[in-house]
Amino acid sequence: MGCDFSKYTACCMGTEEDGHPAPEDQVDGENEDNAVEGIELPRFHEFTIDQLRRATSGFAVENIVSEHGEKAPNVVYKGRLDNQMRIAVKRFNRNAWPEAQPFLEEARAVGQLRNQRLVNLLGCCCEGDERLLVAEYMPNDTLAKHLFHWENQPMRWAMRMRVALFLAQALEYCTSKGRALYHDLNAYRVLYDDDYNPRLSCFGLMKNSRDGKSYSTNLAFTPPEYLRTGRVTPESVTYSFGTLLLDLLSGKHIPPSHALDLIRDKNLQMLSDSCLEGELTNDDGTELVRLASLCLQSEPRERPNPKSLVAALIPLQKDSEASSHVLMGIPDGAATFPLTPLGEACLRMDLTALHEVMEKMGYKDDEGAATELSFQMWTNQMQETLDSKKKGDAAFRHKDFKTAIDGYTQFIDVGTMVSPTVYARRSLCYLMSNMADEALNDAMQAQVISPVWYIAFYLQAVALLAMGKENDAQMALKEGSSLESKRSTN
Repeated sequence: MGCDFSKYTACCMGTEEDGHPAPEDQVDGENEDNAVEGIELPRFHEFTIDQLRRATSGFAVENIVSEHGEKAPNVVYKGRLDNQMRIAVKRFNRNAWPEAQPFLEEARAVGQLRNQRLVNLLGCCCEGDERLLVAEYMPNDTLAKHLFHWENQPMRWAMRMRVALFLAQALEYCTSKGRALYHDLNAYRVLYDDDYNPRLSCFGLMKNSRDGKSYSTNLAFTPPEYLRTGRVTPESVTYSFGTLLLDLLSGKHIPPSHALDLIRDKNLQMLSDSCLEGELTNDDGTELVRLASLCLQSEPRERPNPKSLVAALIPLQKDSEASSHVLMGIPDGAATFPLTPLGEACLRMDLTALHEVMEKMGYKDDEGAATELSFQMWTNQMQETLDSKKKGDAAFRHKDFKTAIDGYTQFIDVGTMVSPTVYARRSLCYLMSNMADEALNDAMQAQVISPVWYIAFYLQAVALLAMGKENDAQMALKEGSSLESKRSTN
């Protein structure tokens, strides 16, 4: 579910363009759990494939966020709905769920869950042979990244214990709602939200296929009873939770058999992450080892249930008053990626600077546009289209933004060509004319055409700032600066 997509939140509630109810519509009396931490989540919604194709820019490779990229059998994309809500879209292999009804029944059941410890399932798509799940988008990486592949600093002990507690609470909630089975629980299933709170992915509440395996990880980490029967049980989930406790203690993905040998030899020092020196007390380490050992019992009936795990983990919490982003070493919870000079100008809403950059840039980001124009220029219609574009460009250059809007609108309405630069230029003209909604729509259209063009994100950021949506704007600025920096280094 991704790590570096711009952080938009739900807004612009209403109905979809095609006349279907928007996923934000609420039905009185349904889904009482929809409120999560004071935020109204949309009720479960069945999307069309066209809606999800539009949200992911045509399932663009640039929007893939799953661990193994496009080589994965089931690919996860980052995306954004027409109302700007960020989403993660899991697109299943076409053979995974051949029959629609079992898939729909499973998805609808998981979609009824709403909890602050879960990455909540917002909807699905079951159209033809397409099977997709739609969930909340988590922008701040996985537990595996923060625990195993950290860059700036290792995860603190207090945060590790918060992860353990939040996951146990997620499993307890799911169990209380009749969804005790979780498939292939591991560090990649734990995602971090905008505030760096860890959440359990809803995707693991469904198998990757109707008849597929519940575990895709190394057999060394698989519950012993699953190896015998091929069936996942609530006790199997507890076993996998035990392997996660070992991950948190050691900072490595240690096979349970090896860890249990160290535990039997009372070699806690070998099992513990050396980065925790000075933070981890012997008592806390011993208690976590005890819990992990219980979860990894060979006899499933001897393993604790999620409720017992929650009760045992509460006393291990440290710095409970501190926000998760503070425990993660992000003092103000702000974006860690620095803005480029152009990003800083957009933050100041310096439209003059943006105009100068776009004027200098010209149309070099319109791949193939010049060729298509020259090939079709001989027709009267194309000559008129070219004239309207030239009219818009001349007015744009001289800052006659009303005339530029007219020229670009004539060009766009003909529909013969699609130009991200024209949409971007008209977006800036709208901003100059205090028409933020129109500017945002054009900037989004520019991004659909060119998913990794930083100018499209910068324009969205300025429009969002003009609309008073500062948090969303900050995330768009972060994305724009990231893309601009990547381009400059290539």
